Amino acid sequence: MDLATAAFDADAHAAEIRRQGYTIIPDFMDAGTLAAVRAGLAPFQGSHHGRNDFEGFLTERIYTLVARAPVFQDLAEEPRVMALLERFLQPGFLLTASQSIQINPGETAQNLHTDDGFYRLPRPRPAISFTLIAAVDAFTHANGCTEVVPGSHLWGEPGAPNRPTDLAEIEAMLVPLEMPAGACFVMAGTALHRGGANRTDRPRLAFTNQYCEPWARPQENFFLAMPPEEARAMSPRMQKLLGYDIWPSFMGMVTGSHPAKALEPGWIPPVVAQRREG
Repeated sequence: MDLATAAFDADAHAAEIRRQGYTIIPDFMDAGTLAAVRAGLAPFQGSHHGRNDFEGFLTERIYTLVARAPVFQDLAEEPRVMALLERFLQPGFLLTASQSIQINPGETAQNLHTDDGFYRLPRPRPAISFTLIAAVDAFTHANGCTEVVPGSHLWGEPGAPNRPTDLAEIEAMLVPLEMPAGACFVMAGTALHRGGANRTDRPRLAFTNQYCEPWARPQENFFLAMPPEEARAMSPRMQKLLGYDIWPSFMGMVTGSHPAKALEPGWIPPVVAQRREG
């Protein structure tokens, strides 16, 4: 265990999330890790711009980040983050999304949203997913840092007594999460937030890993996005985050078997094997 992990107080950070909806880890990445992140992204940058105003027409995104370079796998299973998420999510929780986000100059602010709103269960409720956003470039109010409404993770459905209805009133509550490069924040999926507008002449680069309950459907279908031979080379924890695991008693099984068997060399799907036998 390294010094940063040993000194990390997961309970204190969990208390911050319960109180305000998010917490900041200021030393998430050191200089060497930041350099590895930039090197891992470099071959793919410029390949995908947003297709709508929410993605951002001037925003570049690289999806399935954990398949791009080993550093992204290491960061997806970073011990402090795992310890923090274990305070909220059930054992066997999954990686639901992994992508980089570069907000380029001139990009406008996103609409306010929550990251687990597509899980259509009534609010108020516990978050079904949690979001990590890491600053590769320093986050400032001017360059499009994430803006969060503290306490909004506890709000009910629109129109509920504890939830403001006026958009201007809600926007006035936004707090810009300014952070140095190498920091990250972890946020409940029920917290209202948005990516800010980039009013500078330089891009703002970040990446996000999102995690969900083991019974929830992930946003990214990693089974289709990532070749099994690549998943086979990953750590056991990373394989479980991708879904090569069972949530008791049988959710995630493959024709009655544990999905980890699908990563064994020479594995043949049972339906194919049975056809050949027939």
